[in-house]
Amino acid sequence: MSEVTRSLAAEATTGAAKGEPRRLVVLRHGQTVSNAQGIWQGQLDHELSELGHEQARAAAAAISSLRPSRVVSSDLSRAHVTAQEVASASGSLDVSLDERWREIHAGGWQGLTADQVYSQYPEDADKLLTGEDFRRGGHGESLADVAARTRAALDELIATMGPGECVVIATHGVTGRCLVAELVGFDQSLAWRALGGFGNCHWAVVEEGSTPATGRSGWRIAQWNASAEGL
Repeated sequence: MSEVTRSLAAEATTGAAKGEPRRLVVLRHGQTVSNAQGIWQGQLDHELSELGHEQARAAAAAISSLRPSRVVSSDLSRAHVTAQEVASASGSLDVSLDERWREIHAGGWQGLTADQVYSQYPEDADKLLTGEDFRRGGHGESLADVAARTRAALDELIATMGPGECVVIATHGVTGRCLVAELVGFDQSLAWRALGGFGNCHWAVVEEGSTPATGRSGWRIAQWNASAEGL
């Protein structure tokens, strides 16, 4: 058994001994300049702004109190750098990159401001308001597409989690909401309408519970759009 495997097993055992549930912390990346300018980034690879770096450090310090044992991340730099801050604050953890945690591909919207999207894609803009699912920007992804790719990644991740283990997923706004909805069984269109969006470096905590009578387990949202003090 490798040192990393021993470490993960020790963390999981500690959590289980205290009766803690398995937890996933779904974290949106820190601010980018494009975020500040209201530009749809999608899968464009933009760096964190100076404020984004500050947000990532503050969020990392707050999340460390949950004692995560692993950090997985989108391979886009804004999420990866945010993940590295969390990993550092939680004991020099490794960061595992997976493109399935990337933001929704927004097709022709990518690089456009919200006003430009409304002007150039007026029918799409109306669909956003009603929660109708569709491929963003003509040739991009739908929420169903994002749910499918994150579901596969979630299943693989959860299968490796030990009792009481906490894992951080550093991802993006739309993708974060999609994967939480997928995990707890929300319809994606309902989640789009009912759940507020993630602020930069805000997160959700999703934890596993079980019914004593049946032993069945399921996941529930314990926190939504949480943030470090001052963010």
